[in-house]
Amino acid sequence: MDAPKSSGEIVTVDVHAAKDLLHSSGFRYLDVRTNEEFNKSHVENAVNVPYMFITPEGKVKNPEFLDQISSLCSKDDQLVVGCNSGGRSLRACADLLEAGYVNIRNMGGGYSAWVDNGLAAGNDKPTDEMKTACKFRP
Repeated sequence: MDAPKSSGEIVTVDVHAAKDLLHSSGFRYLDVRTNEEFNKSHVENAVNVPYMFITPEGKVKNPEFLDQISSLCSKDDQLVVGCNSGGRSLRACADLLEAGYVNIRNMGGGYSAWVDNGLAAGNDKPTDEMKTACKFRP
């Protein structure tokens, strides 16, 4: 897996590569979904720092995101960043790289892809329940 060549390049990995990074390469999982989404189900040992909040006015970026991350992680920590489908995590990765974090990987497809690929099997909730908990599910 190639490391980012510059601070502006976001490296996206699929869920299987993300799982390998989490289990054998010392990466931590940063879940940037809302607390409500995270509480329904999440990757084992994940750290949750919401990138956006849902307000009556719509989605609003968490103004404390980078400060909250810096209180939990150092800029050289290895992080796999995920959300529900990949959009928020991509934006979060861009912000983290711009702030000087260097070992960042975006998990393509997000937690929805994690569930779809059967990687949440150890969770105490049935896979179908986790799928319907995902935001873009029928």
